[in-house]
Amino acid sequence: MDTDQAPGHRAASLPLTEIVADFARTLQLVDSLAPVAVSSRTGASCQPGIGPHTEARTVKLVMAHLAAAEPSRYGSYRLGVPYGDGTRQACDVVLGDLTPGDWAVEVKMLRLMGDNGKLNDNMMMHILSPYPAHRSALTDCAKLVASQLGNRKAILIYGYDYPGWPMDPVITAFEILASQQVKLASHAVTAFDELIHPVHQRGRVFGWQVQPL
Repeated sequence: MDTDQAPGHRAASLPLTEIVADFARTLQLVDSLAPVAVSSRTGASCQPGIGPHTEARTVKLVMAHLAAAEPSRYGSYRLGVPYGDGTRQACDVVLGDLTPGDWAVEVKMLRLMGDNGKLNDNMMMHILSPYPAHRSALTDCAKLVASQLGNRKAILIYGYDYPGWPMDPVITAFEILASQQVKLASHAVTAFDELIHPVHQRGRVFGWQVQPL
């Protein structure tokens, strides 16, 4: 994501449960505004709703709405904050305007279906791949705990549940694999529903605070 910063406000020290709940609530609010995504491959417009939007665009829309609605809590958010480790990699969201920030949060999307309702076979790579080049949720865990960003660090996975294709097996696999590398110190989940897209209608936001083993 490109670096993006809201006007200067100092974020309150938020518990992870509230961050997850606020993200889910605001994702549903953004969806109600009927945003239309455009396919980067074909240039065609997708059906209205937040579901077809990229991970980066979804996070940007959600955080902008959160900062506008609750500036005392989210006004100091920053997107795409460099890790400063000599690589070009950046942390998705940092909350808090003081270095190193209150929370450093890596966000991943789990969307098993496309705009047309067809299965996306590559999506689980973004959650479970053990290879750093794939920048998965799994490798983000190690990246976070090794970084100097954030007094607290978290992985947030938002995604969509479909008939016969719930998020649960992927989330369970992530927890098992991640627990071999880091300590998942806390866990939070909030559901969202009644989205306007005919395929991406409901889902959940999961969050874990991560600490070194």
